[in-house]
Amino acid sequence: MKQLEPQQIPQQAFDWYDEYAHGDIDRRTFLSRLASLSVVGLSLGSLTSALTPNYALAEQVSFNDEKIKAQYQEFLSPAGHGKGRGYLVTPTQINKKLPAVLVVHENRGLNPYIEDVARRLAKEGFIAFAPDALFPVGGYPGNDDDGRAMQKELDRNKIEQDFIAAANYLKNHDLTNGKLGVVGFCFGGYISNFLAAAAPQLIDAAVPFYGTPANDDLVKNVKAPILLQFAEQDKRVNDTWPQYKAVLEANRVNYQSYVYPGTQHGFHNDSTSRYDAQAAELAWERTLVFFARHLAGHNMG
Repeated sequence: MKQLEPQQIPQQAFDWYDEYAHGDIDRRTFLSRLASLSVVGLSLGSLTSALTPNYALAEQVSFNDEKIKAQYQEFLSPAGHGKGRGYLVTPTQINKKLPAVLVVHENRGLNPYIEDVARRLAKEGFIAFAPDALFPVGGYPGNDDDGRAMQKELDRNKIEQDFIAAANYLKNHDLTNGKLGVVGFCFGGYISNFLAAAAPQLIDAAVPFYGTPANDDLVKNVKAPILLQFAEQDKRVNDTWPQYKAVLEANRVNYQSYVYPGTQHGFHNDSTSRYDAQAAELAWERTLVFFARHLAGHNMG
């Protein structure tokens, strides 16, 4: 089946997928709504295939790439689920201590797209670590529907504590220079904002992609430079930005924000038709420059 291009998909379909992906509607309702679209030439199968991930499309850096080394590492999380596990990726050749970046997945566990993001960072000279929130229940199950259901059943506060523990593990890792950034997508965008607010002593730079802010009682604690990436067609997240922006400005936080025209929530994820190559590449270039400036003090080459 030929993959649909984003411009072939009605905005309603993207909106319904966003509701489904965030648990506002169940799969049956999502598919029923898709079936109701009377769009010439678009079958339910083609729409469903286009909107749900195909992770074979997402590998930009092979786990066999000779320039990186990838492995799974466990860490202690006494205030969370007791123990966590993540995907640690380092450059093969390390001649000095390097800046580190925590990579945070969406609301469905550590899927292949997020592992690839960690590999991309390592290939650029960072120590990258991508924890799996689903480790306490066996880890990412191999498909997003089950992963989403599993993550929804976990205690949200314990998940947050697991990511604080992961940040602490990575910041103090022997290979790092003590500077820690965080980048996350969707739920991971929220966790990026949360960590900047809940653990300001750990985070030196944050890049949330289409993520909501931390709770009102925490958001005032953000101190680190923050780069916020937004999709234009993402009302749920974008509606939270004006109030968040006001707090950041009131506290004189060094922030940058970008809205990418015409893009959908999830535009950086190259495994679905929500992917926008031009916007994703620009947002990623900005992310790398931002981390190089605030974690390494120079442009990394």
